[in-house]
Amino acid sequence: MKYWYFYDMASKEHYHTHFEEGGFYHIYNRTIDSKPMFKNEGNYLFFLQKFDKYLSEVLDVYVYCLLDNHFHFLVRIKDGCDLTSFKIKHQLPENVSAHEMISKQLRIFFQSYALAFNKQQNRIGTLFQRPFKRVWIDNMDYFTTLIYYIHSNPQKHNLASDFRLWKWSSYHALISSKTTKIKRKEVMDWFGDVHQFIVFHNSGKFLINTTFALED
Repeated sequence: MKYWYFYDMASKEHYHTHFEEGGFYHIYNRTIDSKPMFKNEGNYLFFLQKFDKYLSEVLDVYVYCLLDNHFHFLVRIKDGCDLTSFKIKHQLPENVSAHEMISKQLRIFFQSYALAFNKQQNRIGTLFQRPFKRVWIDNMDYFTTLIYYIHSNPQKHNLASDFRLWKWSSYHALISSKTTKIKRKEVMDWFGDVHQFIVFHNSGKFLINTTFALED
């Protein structure tokens, strides 16, 4: 596995990237006013439950991290047979594209969380920036670096002294043996094993090129 990387700066194209069957994508977004979208542990859990409810049938999660006012997901869009099953189950037209399905499910997810959060917090108005950002991952160096970047975000934003201590990311689920819907085997196979995964994260900050940046 190579330890040299380059990451393109976020750009306007990331608002318009189309989802394709079998493709890997980095999905991220923040609140409209940069204020917290999570006020307590229940909010974090509810967010993940809603994500699972509305999106697990159409995409697989490889890595994620929830921060105070934004989030990151590294996902893979499911293949044709799974998406066809989703169309049949939800009585969607046969010609509906993967992009239309994923985009719609994400909109429903955002709306569901925002409505519940606004009601709980006695808040009105839009919660998330629109449109949400998504980046197609077109090479594996990018993929590898992004895993560390997402996991290290809590430390980057001073939410934790060590990102390994942050509860609301996939890091612990990936290194544990507990049941999870995250694609643990696929991630570990990519790094080689759990040990190599941990080693990479221990040294990751020295492996990312200084041009690695994102508007998160």
